[in-house]
Amino acid sequence: MKSLILAAPASLILLTLPACHQSTDESRETAEQPPVSVQTASVALQTVANRVEIPGTISPVDSAIISAKVIGTIDNIPVSLGQAVKRGDLLVNIIAGEISAKVLQAQAQLDQAVRDLARERELLNKGASTSETVKALEDRERILQAVVSEAETMLSYTRITAPFDGVITRKVVSEGDLASPGMRLLQIENSSALEVETDIPEILAPLIEVGTEVEVIMPGGEWNGRASISELAPGADPVSRTFNARIALPNDTPVRSGQFARVRLSGHPVDAILIPASAVTLFGQIERVFTVEGDRADLRIVKTGAVHGDQVEILAGLDAGDIIVVTADQPLIDGQPVEIN
Repeated sequence: MKSLILAAPASLILLTLPACHQSTDESRETAEQPPVSVQTASVALQTVANRVEIPGTISPVDSAIISAKVIGTIDNIPVSLGQAVKRGDLLVNIIAGEISAKVLQAQAQLDQAVRDLARERELLNKGASTSETVKALEDRERILQAVVSEAETMLSYTRITAPFDGVITRKVVSEGDLASPGMRLLQIENSSALEVETDIPEILAPLIEVGTEVEVIMPGGEWNGRASISELAPGADPVSRTFNARIALPNDTPVRSGQFARVRLSGHPVDAILIPASAVTLFGQIERVFTVEGDRADLRIVKTGAVHGDQVEILAGLDAGDIIVVTADQPLIDGQPVEIN
């Protein structure tokens, strides 16, 4: 039997030798580095409230759509978009000639009834009239007084004033337009008092009540803080299965009506891994944590979750019982010797 001997190509040997030499150099370089003094902590499961984020919209507490109540021509709109107004300021003036004529007609009829009643009372005192006639004229006077009051009320609707202090946020009509009952004219909002309107999922409803504090987060960074639920619908929407809620914001919060907000709620308790936020470092967009294996640093890629004060939740990359580096005297590299304080 003949033996077959295979010889490796010289080029393969030459390529392998530098790679092995480089790996050996890196290991020797790491091993020769002096140990870095570190402070560590043991990873353990903790019970925390699960946090749920739901969308919300900034809206004013006081908002009104100004609509016409009578038919007429819009004569004057002395306000513009963004203008601040006070309660009672004129917003729209409508010309309604028919209503003005009805007021004059009703007032004339009332004046005639008053004169007739006065004359009959004099005749009654002289015995030339009857009490039934006087009573009928008194009833007629009261009826005409009601007619005048109704006509004057309709005439007052031609002069529309601001229901509260606020800012004009929408202007639908222009001077010369024909107004009709129910037609939208303007919108006014009180921007000094704002709230977040949101819908709470029914699974979280048992944990929420009026007065519950929640966290409000503005994606643009204008303002982040805690606020209390001021209103909560007693029943769920049958379509979305959510409960409408309103969250009162502190006065002078630097946000505007219509902006998007996130509302963070505390849900049911869950077990989670929490570590000090200082233990997590960034390498580009990669989140990493160093653990201690023996007397060396071991690099772990992690995925973080919700922040709880000065601690952060770890969703992946660590297990309970791991020893992590919280602080180090100098930046660490994978495999570097460490000395625990």
